[in-house]
Amino acid sequence: MSRKSSGHDTRLVRLQKNYCFACGKNNPEGMRLRFTHNEELGSFVCRFRLGKRYTGPPGHAHGGIIATILDEAMGKVNKLHQVVALTKQITVDYLKPVPLNKPLRVESREVKVKDREHINMAEILNQKGEVLARGEGLFIAIDPHKMFAKFVDR
Repeated sequence: MSRKSSGHDTRLVRLQKNYCFACGKNNPEGMRLRFTHNEELGSFVCRFRLGKRYTGPPGHAHGGIIATILDEAMGKVNKLHQVVALTKQITVDYLKPVPLNKPLRVESREVKVKDREHINMAEILNQKGEVLARGEGLFIAIDPHKMFAKFVDR
């Protein structure tokens, strides 16, 4: 069974609006990526196309945008533990150029959790299922009430 989710987990903290560049519905300049949770596989999936505004090499996505998508996908995995965890480190393997204006998907899953450290991975794939880029990230669970206190609805 699939469950849709978008934005950062706000069960613990109620933010006024979500301006996240990658997933925020309130950011008019953002990517507005929408993820679906596949409970059976324990993964998150987002299908998307990248337009001309994300150009790096001609006809292909900028490496920073690829890293952004992987980071966002890996961050979604922390929802499985109902924590807010911030990116400490990510590594990206750029395996093949990521084309613009083509159907793509990103898939992410958990690798390991130890105390506050969450290690997740993600891959960007084309329609043929070829992996174009792969990332692994280390996320640190934080106390959202302390960090986001001035941004919370009261």
